[in-house]
Amino acid sequence: MTGAAAAARNLAPRLAERAGGYDAAGVFPAEDFADLRDAGLLGLMAPQRLGGDGAGFADYTEVALELARGSGSTALIYNMHASVTGALAHTPDELARALGAPDWFFQERDRILKAAADGALYAVAMSERGAGSRLSQLATVYTAEGDGYRIKGRKTFVSGAGHADAYLVAARSADDPAKVSQFLVPAGDGLTVEETWDSLGMRATGSHDLHLDVVAPREALLGGLEGLALLVAQVMPQWLVASYAAVYVGVAQAAVDAAVAHVTARGVSELPLVRARIGRADAAVAAARLAVTEAARRVDQSPGEPETNQWVWRAKLLAGDTAMEVAASMLAASGTSATRRGNALERLFRDARCGALQPATSDVCADWLGVAALGGDPYADSETPRW
Repeated sequence: MTGAAAAARNLAPRLAERAGGYDAAGVFPAEDFADLRDAGLLGLMAPQRLGGDGAGFADYTEVALELARGSGSTALIYNMHASVTGALAHTPDELARALGAPDWFFQERDRILKAAADGALYAVAMSERGAGSRLSQLATVYTAEGDGYRIKGRKTFVSGAGHADAYLVAARSADDPAKVSQFLVPAGDGLTVEETWDSLGMRATGSHDLHLDVVAPREALLGGLEGLALLVAQVMPQWLVASYAAVYVGVAQAAVDAAVAHVTARGVSELPLVRARIGRADAAVAAARLAVTEAARRVDQSPGEPETNQWVWRAKLLAGDTAMEVAASMLAASGTSATRRGNALERLFRDARCGALQPATSDVCADWLGVAALGGDPYADSETPRW
């Protein structure tokens, strides 16, 4: 276990103590992120030369899983932050230059990553009502204006909305709708949070809507080039797909831990059916964790390879379905008393149910894998765009 993962494991009990209160109120877990900053975890993906840990994808998955054992909502917000910093940190300079990145992009990238190492928090504003996370269907648009870009639109499911220092915004070119670009837009004027978040699970993510009518500076364009978003989604799917997987494996493990504590306290741990459910859950979580670990290992060693990407999609499918099934079984093993509001299992059951629904959904993952297994191209051989 890395030092960062050990720090996350040490924080998890504190996060767990606060998770119920943040869930009930449906508010951003501010104390949790103060702890994450103090532990240096916001700089996990930033290179060591910029004050970060220089972590790989496998290191990230360890950290996310440990945080999720404490609070799924906190881990999910953290995942969004890491998907911004990780994608920036892990794009090789030679690839960025081959794509045409200007010199100023590298300075801006380093500034963003150093700010994360210093405690800045980034959020993702990609999904939209009616379009979900499909980048090709976005209604948010941008146009060139002065030395920058005017971005107008509305985003939903923005975890940490109102608490981030900047937002990764996906938008389509108003002049050329085939171009989908990403901008890291600083918090401030032109961004308005509408408090819409009142969900079944992951209630403490504060995933409110974000309205944008803002002029972002030239440097906000990630990569320094327009039209890269769809390419990045296919070349680096780990940050849009498998980064969630570690979170939901952690939630599934937390459900097993909570069930063990509950049935032991109630004196029903000797019932054969209870033991059998916990035994199956233990095996299922271990299998999902191995799939996530294998995907992460391959991402670090051979990113973008077809087999690597296949493991990325497998990891998300298995994590989402396992969390949902394990949490339901642990609730059944624990009995009606565990369904009361305030019981950890009741919250974990709701949080776990979100894993299979979060993009890419389990059905989308299964279809992607089915096309690949049949020898097709999961991106081209689809009636509707994956992204």
